[in-house]
Amino acid sequence: MSAPATGRDGTVPATANADAALSSPGRPLSSAVVVLSTVVAVVSLGVGALLAVAGAAGYAAGAWVSPDPLSPGLIGAAMVGVAPGLLTLGRAGTWEEVRSLYLPLVVVMVGLSAVTLLNAASLRVAVGGPLFLVLFSLGWVPVVGLLALASVGCLAAQYRRPAAESARTGPVRVPVPLPAWSRPLLAVLGSGWLGIGAGLLFLPGFWSAFVPWTVNRADAQGLGVWALSLGVGVLASLAEDDLGRSRPALRAVPAVAVACGILLAVRAPDVAWGSGGAVSLLALLGGLLVTGATGRLLLARAGRDGAGRAAPGKPRGAAGPGA
Repeated sequence: MSAPATGRDGTVPATANADAALSSPGRPLSSAVVVLSTVVAVVSLGVGALLAVAGAAGYAAGAWVSPDPLSPGLIGAAMVGVAPGLLTLGRAGTWEEVRSLYLPLVVVMVGLSAVTLLNAASLRVAVGGPLFLVLFSLGWVPVVGLLALASVGCLAAQYRRPAAESARTGPVRVPVPLPAWSRPLLAVLGSGWLGIGAGLLFLPGFWSAFVPWTVNRADAQGLGVWALSLGVGVLASLAEDDLGRSRPALRAVPAVAVACGILLAVRAPDVAWGSGGAVSLLALLGGLLVTGATGRLLLARAGRDGAGRAAPGKPRGAAGPGA
């Protein structure tokens, strides 16, 4: 039996395999998840660009007082990097296709909200300073808190929706499993980010000593939230074992690595490059970049291979709608 014809995006027209369409269960993606992801992406682009550019210029423009501009700058760079992936969640049809990116989003929003409250005494609005930073800090608290509550609410609403069979008229996506050689590497990468993030978040007094630049408690915990979310995202993609379902995450992780790498290069004099922490950070960021680039390459190759196995008598790319 010949394989069903697929398009460039790894999908199969439902008309080519209607039985497969009826055997592909999934939860329909909630519009609330899409709307919230779009809002977070837009906010992340604006706020993240501000933090990253200020950090690159040598100014700590975060919501709390920071001893070094690199920490708020890296938080901003990560916000900018993840935004393109969030903006594409609306293209997915089921929850299973977006959860490897949305679950880290929940971790970030809830984590940053908790870090903000735990370090309220360090906020610019509490200690004073330049008017712009005080106003920025004043706006940060309610915005992050509301987005955290909304992200959890949308997640709960999503899981209240029952799983449903795919409609006959919709495309059926062919799973693209992870290569066997990549799974141990992803497990190490995800566990590394998860462990470092948990250490910085829950034991900042001890783990901040391993950060290769000067940080305070709020900086360490803020960086820990982002590290924790990256670990959750990588391990969630590993659990999915389907590059198609991890497509939004594959857009986000290399962008995060590139954005953070650029900022580190600009602020290179602030980093103790000879330390173990710097080497570990470079290795983990490199792992994100390679993971995203390799995953997208394999996904594109799977789409091309599927398109080449079109039904007999039909040229490539003419297998039907969506090819």
